[in-house]
Amino acid sequence: MNRYIAFLKVLDLNSITKAAQTLGYTQSAVSQMIQSLEKELQLNLIRRSRNGVVLTEEGKKLLPYIERAVNEYHQLLEIDREILGLEDGLIRIGTLSSYSSQWLPRIIKEFQELYPRVRFRLRQGDYTTVPEYIRQGSVDFGFVSPDAETVKGLETIFITEGSHSAILPAGHRLAKRKRIDLKELASEPYIQLETGCLSEPIEMFHKLGLQPEIELRMHDNFSVCTMVEAGIGVSIMPDLALRKMAFSIVAIPTRPDIKRKVAFAMKEKKALPVASRRFLDFFMARFSELIRN
Repeated sequence: MNRYIAFLKVLDLNSITKAAQTLGYTQSAVSQMIQSLEKELQLNLIRRSRNGVVLTEEGKKLLPYIERAVNEYHQLLEIDREILGLEDGLIRIGTLSSYSSQWLPRIIKEFQELYPRVRFRLRQGDYTTVPEYIRQGSVDFGFVSPDAETVKGLETIFITEGSHSAILPAGHRLAKRKRIDLKELASEPYIQLETGCLSEPIEMFHKLGLQPEIELRMHDNFSVCTMVEAGIGVSIMPDLALRKMAFSIVAIPTRPDIKRKVAFAMKEKKALPVASRRFLDFFMARFSELIRN
């Protein structure tokens, strides 16, 4: 299994040398592991280039299976630790940027005060990729929209429902409105926050028979706010994502309201590692206080 772990670390760091340093091996040892793995599989998995390492076509096809094997190996070790009565473990969470920046820092800190030996691994994605991570086994559970088609077949735990606001440059002609009709926004250059297979604002536009004039599509909250501040366009973002944002923009409720449902998704809660089950329960117990602050 060390060969598979070394192979994934080489891909993660894009360097055999860095992978060797991280894993505590010599560069030669890691190279030999990769060669041994390739010999066993009778395939070339990677090739070296000036920019690091590149997966071959064969390597791309085998990568998901290697990742799954390593993930299952880690789960086996964690179950072994549970049997031995230890309280350490690895909690792997799929998350969107607004949740990882607003909710998780405080709740992880509080959880680690109770269980200091537990480690966390966050993998950021969207409404499409987080359910994929769960199915692949690369995360234990993740934040999702329960309305997204991609969560079908997964177990979900509803967390809360949040609102969206229109965001505009501070000097925009609509910036002093108390509420903005979506019909007015539809004629403005629009910066779309990409969230995968589901966008609640775009769904609402379409429900009203409107098609926004999409100027740009961005994958993170910070970039959207930066573009809006520069006057390139307007946008609609979850209120949660706008917390602690120091931009020269204004946030105004829309008419009609746009809601966002949030849930945890997983294959099966009772099959999760004990550390992940404890964290889920801890999160839900602390959540009402978390959103008040």
